[in-house]
Amino acid sequence: MMFKSVKTGLLAVILVGSAIIANAQKKLAQGTIIYGVEYSLPPEAAAMASQLPKEQKVKFNGNLLRIDMEQGPAAIGILKDYVENKGLMLIDVPIAQMQFAVKMSKEDINKAEAASPKLSDFKATGEKLKIGNYNTEKYTYKDDKGGNYELWATTEVELPAGFSGEQFKGVKGTLVKYTTFQNGTKVTLTVKNITEDKVGPFSLEIPSGYELKTMEEIMAMQGGGQ
Repeated sequence: MMFKSVKTGLLAVILVGSAIIANAQKKLAQGTIIYGVEYSLPPEAAAMASQLPKEQKVKFNGNLLRIDMEQGPAAIGILKDYVENKGLMLIDVPIAQMQFAVKMSKEDINKAEAASPKLSDFKATGEKLKIGNYNTEKYTYKDDKGGNYELWATTEVELPAGFSGEQFKGVKGTLVKYTTFQNGTKVTLTVKNITEDKVGPFSLEIPSGYELKTMEEIMAMQGGGQ
């Protein structure tokens, strides 16, 4: 009876160990990530903070991701190939029965990213912390403007290669909490949930019914109050 109990105990340890290993090796090809978002805005723009989304939902399938957001009466969908670094913006204004598409070439995206500080010098510290459902390790890094940052990454889940962008390729694991720049604005993203679910497939082809515009044309329309 004692031997049976010992065997049962060993089996439980082995099963738990296997579950940990399986979790550590969990590789997702598609799914949804929900981030909490914090913005670092200059004093003159602080009043905008309440208008900005506090969450960001990112759906991914293979090397394509999609982010959907609301901006006034417009629904905006941003699709990006994070390996080829090109994308597509879809703008739908139901109340005006308008649908526009804006292509984003690799050159366009590189130009937009050029205004943001460059991140480098990623160093694992060995410091551990559990954030949400994930055991993470702390990294330090810096930018070329004199800023210093920290991030927390986990190896318990693996996202498709290149998901976090070229600048974070020096980090081993999936980013759970980190600071980056979006359109020149410093933001801190924290993973609230990662789910493996069927999304997409996504495409950078312009859907039927959408009128192709340049970003300059879209900006001019906004400036003209149309």
